[in-house]
Amino acid sequence: MLNTPTILLIDDDIDDQEIFTSALAFIDNAIACKIAPNGYEGIMQLNDSEALPDLIFLDLNMPVMNGIQFLREVKAAHKAKDVPVIIFSTASDIKTIEEAKQLGAHDFITKPEKFSELVGLLHGLLFPATR
Repeated sequence: MLNTPTILLIDDDIDDQEIFTSALAFIDNAIACKIAPNGYEGIMQLNDSEALPDLIFLDLNMPVMNGIQFLREVKAAHKAKDVPVIIFSTASDIKTIEEAKQLGAHDFITKPEKFSELVGLLHGLLFPATR
């Protein structure tokens, strides 16, 4: 199997954080996941971290600094500008998806309603060679 990925989840919803980390643990307990409650805290964690995550999962609708603001700042000139950012949101309108992709989002995933769907999505993203 591939190396175990490290993840930064930026999402203000505590329930979504718990479901996300539970899905990761279901896939592989060794997956490291840090959590930031908004874009600003996400940038602070990236600034303070010696090692960058392999992937960033980013919600769009958050207080303080939303996902679009985070993308603008990180993709412009941040040390994490090359880390793939996957939008992980309940937003699904075409305009928002296009804006996120234009700002450098790697992919856009609408939060699934079922835990099993989330596990399948995350497994496919984290370990694409094993699909």
